[in-house]
Amino acid sequence: MVRQKIIMDNDTGIDDSLGLLYLLASPEAEIIGIASSAGNVPARRVAANNLALLDLCRAPELEVALGAAEPLAIPLRTTEDTHGPQGVGYAELPESTRKLSDRSAAQLWVDLVREHPGEIVGLCTGPLTNLALALRLEPQLPQLLRRLVIMGGAFNHPGNTTPTNEWNVHVDPEAAKEVFDAFSAAPADRRPIVCALDITETIEMRPKHLALLAERAASTPIELVRESDPPEARSGASNPLVRFLTDAVRFYFDFHKLYDQGYLAHMHDPFAAAVALDHALAVTKPATVDVELAGTITRATTVADWAGMWEREPNADIVIGTDPELFFERLISRVGDYAAAIYPEVHA
Repeated sequence: MVRQKIIMDNDTGIDDSLGLLYLLASPEAEIIGIASSAGNVPARRVAANNLALLDLCRAPELEVALGAAEPLAIPLRTTEDTHGPQGVGYAELPESTRKLSDRSAAQLWVDLVREHPGEIVGLCTGPLTNLALALRLEPQLPQLLRRLVIMGGAFNHPGNTTPTNEWNVHVDPEAAKEVFDAFSAAPADRRPIVCALDITETIEMRPKHLALLAERAASTPIELVRESDPPEARSGASNPLVRFLTDAVRFYFDFHKLYDQGYLAHMHDPFAAAVALDHALAVTKPATVDVELAGTITRATTVADWAGMWEREPNADIVIGTDPELFFERLISRVGDYAAAIYPEVHA
């Protein structure tokens, strides 16, 4: 098997952690760098979470780079109410002794795409600050990447941060615009694949999915989290990775329930990770994407020209369809098998 080289740029984050786990659990993925973006929590907390997750997964040494502390043009806004005080819900991760990279996240992007031209898929599940800074250093980056997959934006769908915009773009709209503008120069087969809220809010994880994952990992007991579980409740799963996921995702369930979306969690970022490894999971439609920067009530809105009214070539392939059931089958089987494999002593 030829493994796909991946740079993951995330703002870990509950669903970012599941995206990272999905890649670690996928034999066809070779993570060659992790860029830590300020977003859900500050950049240093994101980097600490990434390092700690690698510890939890008993992963080999992987380069984790610290990203910019602030967006390009505005103050940083974080969202601990969505992801918990440390970014991982009710879960707690011990601080890692692994070391951060000596190079910045932007430099990591630039150096790696230069070293491996045409070989890397970039996966962005957080704000696009680091990638925008990398493009300033290396304008040829759109030609050097094999493909870019972005979780971000909302098109024919309400926003999740304002009535019209999505969180990752909201945090740094200037960066998002720079990225989409830069990728106008990419050839058609290298246009970014954009996983926006239109599709990611159909990827609904429910308590049954956590139970199926625990069962697949042969973790005991098989727990079914409930709306009535108090905030101080903690998983007693025998497998440490299952325990982490249960405590992290239950916070996400509680958050979605609080905002009348049901006792569920939208798996935005692991879906994007799955698409990065298998584009066939996604039905896409080309469009020209731009980002509103001047609107009084629409700033940070992603706008798609599907019909060519701007007379500009498409610069994105927007995901318009998928099979959520197939995605969850892959998530449960991969992460469940991985959890069992990295903690064999649990079954001894």
